Amino acid sequence: MRKHWLDNLRWVTVLLVLFYHVIYFYNNKGVFGGIGGFGPYPEYPQYQDVVMYILYPWFMPLLFLLAGVSARYALEKYDARTWFKARTRKLLVPATIGLFVFQWMVGYYNTLVAGREAMFEGMPGVAKYVMMAISGIGPLWFIQDLWVFSLILLLVRKLDGKNKLYEACGRLFGGKNGIVWTILLGVLFWAAEQLIIQHPRPESADGLYNLYKPMFYFVPFLMGYFIFARDEVQEQLGKNWIPLLACAVVAGAVLIGTTFGQDNTSPQYLGSPLNCIYGWLACLAMMAWFQAKFDRTSAFAGYMTRSSFGFYILHYLVIASFGYTMKECTNLPAWAMYAILTFAVFTVTPLLYEALKRPPFIRWAVLGEKR
Repeated sequence: MRKHWLDNLRWVTVLLVLFYHVIYFYNNKGVFGGIGGFGPYPEYPQYQDVVMYILYPWFMPLLFLLAGVSARYALEKYDARTWFKARTRKLLVPATIGLFVFQWMVGYYNTLVAGREAMFEGMPGVAKYVMMAISGIGPLWFIQDLWVFSLILLLVRKLDGKNKLYEACGRLFGGKNGIVWTILLGVLFWAAEQLIIQHPRPESADGLYNLYKPMFYFVPFLMGYFIFARDEVQEQLGKNWIPLLACAVVAGAVLIGTTFGQDNTSPQYLGSPLNCIYGWLACLAMMAWFQAKFDRTSAFAGYMTRSSFGFYILHYLVIASFGYTMKECTNLPAWAMYAILTFAVFTVTPLLYEALKRPPFIRWAVLGEKR
């Protein structure tokens, strides 16, 4: 039977990513990439930025964890060659060819947001186009990472050809004290965060590495594949959803109460024990809550399950174009910009998806979808 709670958790998390980017675009906490806030912190506290502190520690690790679970299920149903071919179409095509078909527009607005449009002066048109396409990667780093992880997973499967590691994980995490060992995986979560470059050099690719964080995100991906794909582990989480959710809320409140105002994406912040405790507990709590309460579907949930990946691919053009235009070309009050941008990302993005999924080549190149 299909586990609807996994589908529901994935698309809900994607919607939270969309809302996160609304807040992030106008943040004044020093988080790189947005256009900036409406005044310097702490004179303008911008308490709405608390959304970043609530979501950022866990939503991307959770998406990688769920991807690992899905990879396990898919490879039990399909042979490795068929699965990886589908992964390449779904992940690599939008993150390469799709850059030149659609994401170059994101790159154009990223250039405007960063105030670097002068760098294109005197540059040939083809060179501008290529530069904008590369600059348009934006949130697609996620699917680039995921494709590489899928490739590495095929090697890992060969090393564990007899499923000995998978069965060992089942005995440890699915046993009587499995929930304790599952919570203690937070130590591994913390250790993986330490693999981020703590003091990135501005003149190097350190910042790019810290954006992709491949060594960190590969850990929850493997956890999903070897541990959280097991029914007994999921059932133990579901039975403990209330204490896990309560602990995550308390840890998050302490983290936010003691660190609000800091750059919550800095290596030092991400690697701190408190951030890792909250991030890991939130991952467990969300899985537990959805396993216990949201293992059902509907017409809307089914649509979101099929479409949320496309929303993720397309949404940042809406954020960047609407967000930049309102900030630079209007005198709207801050609350109106947030309201309009939120409305736009949750309405224009689905409309854009419905339009782009119809032309065959665009559907393949931008969304990674076949007929």
